Amino acid sequence: MIIKAVMENSQHPEYGEMSIPFPIPNDQYDEIMEMLEKLEIGDALKRDCHVNEVRGDYLILKRLENQSVNIDELDYLAKRLDSFDEYEKTQFQGMAARLDLCCMDELINLTFCCQEVTVVTDFNDLKALGCRHYLTLGNGASLDEMHGMDFRKVALAMLEGEVGRVTPYGVVYDNGFEMVELYKMRIFPEYSYEASLLEVEISSLSKPETEENLSHFLLPMTQAQIERTMLRGGVDGYEDMRLRFQGSCLPTEVDVCLDMEHEGLHDLNEMCAAIAKLDQGAYAKLGAAVELAKPEYSSQVRQLAENLDLFEFVPKVHTPEELGKYIIMQSGHFEYDENLAGYIDFAKYGADRLERDSGVFTDRGYISFNGTMSLDELMQEKPAEQGFQMGGQE
Repeated sequence: MIIKAVMENSQHPEYGEMSIPFPIPNDQYDEIMEMLEKLEIGDALKRDCHVNEVRGDYLILKRLENQSVNIDELDYLAKRLDSFDEYEKTQFQGMAARLDLCCMDELINLTFCCQEVTVVTDFNDLKALGCRHYLTLGNGASLDEMHGMDFRKVALAMLEGEVGRVTPYGVVYDNGFEMVELYKMRIFPEYSYEASLLEVEISSLSKPETEENLSHFLLPMTQAQIERTMLRGGVDGYEDMRLRFQGSCLPTEVDVCLDMEHEGLHDLNEMCAAIAKLDQGAYAKLGAAVELAKPEYSSQVRQLAENLDLFEFVPKVHTPEELGKYIIMQSGHFEYDENLAGYIDFAKYGADRLERDSGVFTDRGYISFNGTMSLDELMQEKPAEQGFQMGGQE
């Protein structure tokens, strides 16, 4: 949490107020939106949340007090600030004070360029000051480049050649600063705040597919997040949506089987939500299950992810002999005596098991399906049968 803001409906203060953490945790997002709706605020586009108080480490954001803000703009700003180190925090607050910024769009845009300014909070160590200034101007430097540099001289040149502006957060040196305008209201600039399974962009079919018309989605998202982002992007509904694939952390087999040009945002999000519940070890099992079942749509992949316990999976097993050894020696299905190893035909047993269970060897290992219905039936949107046999190997 970066800040906590206390908000109310300025037109109806009798409705009460809410204290909201920012960035808003994903598992609280829908609930918070519902609570704001009861106060008749929290619109996707309007700045209708009156800020009574701001608490947290970013004191500059107390400027938002007694203003009305848009809940999603404040959430996006907090996500940007959450990635800042201590010096970037000083740069942001110092430059916001220097420019006397208090509008949400200006503060959001500042997060993308405040790293260009030098803010000095200690003039006693000129060498450290010069090093910081040099790195700021060059946006970093190699060790070879820094070796032998006279950073004290760099600091003196800055102090003698530039005008510093005193702020509560330090003395700000602009370094030729120019504000960028990446956020032009409504559509937020692309920003990957946290890990996701799938990155897509959408735009309205009635508008040109240009960068300024693209809304960025990190799936899975809650339904409220999706709907509000669509509204901000001017997309009237799923039928008005153009979808473009950006990146994926899904198992490779899932990426290969999907035809993104014929997928919909809702189904992709539902699939990602199901896969996100799996632990890392189950990713390999899902990849093998996809290779066995050969789904064609994200809804079918979701069914596989939700029913992985119906599959027997043995990782890193690629031959009948390896499969036979695993089942007899390690699975726990048999009381194995290693003195009998020379008398057991592991390859034959593995081949028999492979044929009996209609299993396959994949790059990830052996997998078979143990359900009482066919895989095609399982992958239907609503499986017709729920009486499955349980107990596959993880």
